Amino acid sequence: MISEQLVDLSRLQFAVTALYHFLFVPLTLGMVWLLVIMESVYVMTGNVVWKDMTRFWGKLFGINFALGVTTGITMEFQFGTNWAYYSHYVGDIFGAPLAIEGMMAFFLESTMIGLFFFGWDRLSRTQHVMVTVLMAIGANLSALWILIANGWMQNPVGAEFNYQTMRMEMVNFWAVVFNPDAQAKFVHTVSAGYVTGAMFVLAISSWYLLKKRDIEFAKRSFRVAAAFGLASALSVIVLGDESGYTVGESQQTKMAAIEAMWETKPAPAGLTMVAGINEAAQKNDWEIEIPWLMGLIGTRSVSKQIPGIHDIKAKNRERILRGMVAVGALEALRAKRDDASARQVFEQHKADLGFGLLLKKYVVDVQQATPEMIARAVNDTVPRVTPMFWSFRIMVGLAFAMLALFALAFWSTIKSANMQKPWLLKWALWMLPAPWIACELGWFVAEYGRQPWTIYGVLPTHLSVSTLSVNSLYGSLAGFVGFYTVLLVLEMFLMVKYARLGPASLGSGRYHNEAVHHARPTPAQGEHDA
Repeated sequence: MISEQLVDLSRLQFAVTALYHFLFVPLTLGMVWLLVIMESVYVMTGNVVWKDMTRFWGKLFGINFALGVTTGITMEFQFGTNWAYYSHYVGDIFGAPLAIEGMMAFFLESTMIGLFFFGWDRLSRTQHVMVTVLMAIGANLSALWILIANGWMQNPVGAEFNYQTMRMEMVNFWAVVFNPDAQAKFVHTVSAGYVTGAMFVLAISSWYLLKKRDIEFAKRSFRVAAAFGLASALSVIVLGDESGYTVGESQQTKMAAIEAMWETKPAPAGLTMVAGINEAAQKNDWEIEIPWLMGLIGTRSVSKQIPGIHDIKAKNRERILRGMVAVGALEALRAKRDDASARQVFEQHKADLGFGLLLKKYVVDVQQATPEMIARAVNDTVPRVTPMFWSFRIMVGLAFAMLALFALAFWSTIKSANMQKPWLLKWALWMLPAPWIACELGWFVAEYGRQPWTIYGVLPTHLSVSTLSVNSLYGSLAGFVGFYTVLLVLEMFLMVKYARLGPASLGSGRYHNEAVHHARPTPAQGEHDA
């Protein structure tokens, strides 16, 4: 049997690299469309300040993109090094979207980024803005194919297990592409990226306004970020609701854990706002809920029930028992490929094969599993409720706080006299980390909530890992953490450096501020910057 420590370390290493990588991805997704907006205004108006805005924010975008690529490449190598059986078992399906992402999206995005930075004096205005648009399309296509791969892990459609090859094989490519879970994850994730990009621009522009420097430059950036951020924040909340609905359809265990719903409640179920979760007793000591709301979100009806954790465990126990039969029939087929009786039994029970494989964590021969082992496997099918419950609520709370900020910021751009209210600018500045925290929590809920599966209901996590030594994992984990921390510090240093310099870093000579000349500009100079 695979060592539990080996599985935990492999999971931890992938989680660390994924969470580090996801610090860079949302900003890339959001900033690129802000660049499209700014450069489009420049092309339409000819006002050079919009070109300077595109170049300045593009410089910060480029720093983030370069470091995001660096952290992303190592993640793909881990599928071969740390998750070899996973790659063998589902590689034909999972690898296809990643290959398409590399050939279609990443090459497009990378090529256009080169033209974006080095084509200002070589391309016409129209040609250059088209480059920026293609760069944005490439970035979003990249996210699409990666999330199609991830969505299949959450809801493995369009594939079947082949007992002769002992692998999952694709039977319907378009079912994989148009997987409802993948599409919901894509629109929700990219919208979160748009919010991140908007918050980044809004916060830095607020800092300039608080410092009373580059006023007109900062005002324009503030306006664009406020409008784009408001639309994006509304999209995140609306599309998050759709994502919740797809989770309720395909991953009821995750939904029940998010809601700390131990018992199946009469339809429509209420939405638990806060609760005192008692995992030892498998109940909530107290809870505050909004009647009906969870039923409407999770089922889009007032009559359909959302199953609670206890009922889900009871169903999972039955699936594990049927899965034991499937595992036994599969082993008979491996010994004798033309065993018609074993094949008939396997076909009847193969939908529950993954649940039978959960027992491999505790016993080599699942037919020898004791009632205690079965009970432990049943408990494994539900992730810990407390981290799921609170991570989701902090994420949602941050989303509504950002919506309120963007709404007030947008209103302040209509009432221009209010734009420089110090309390609003300070609030925007202090909210800078909020979208990253929300994105990381969202990723945690999606991935931790899938446990104990790498492929939901198909392949348990403990069977997916490579046969590595624990010491090698400790070494590589330390190396990744050290290397990624250096990259993160480097990004922070470069971002702070160029943000402090402001548009003066463009070297155009049009901007005069204290970052370069150590003197606060006068109002006249601020007007001159326009």
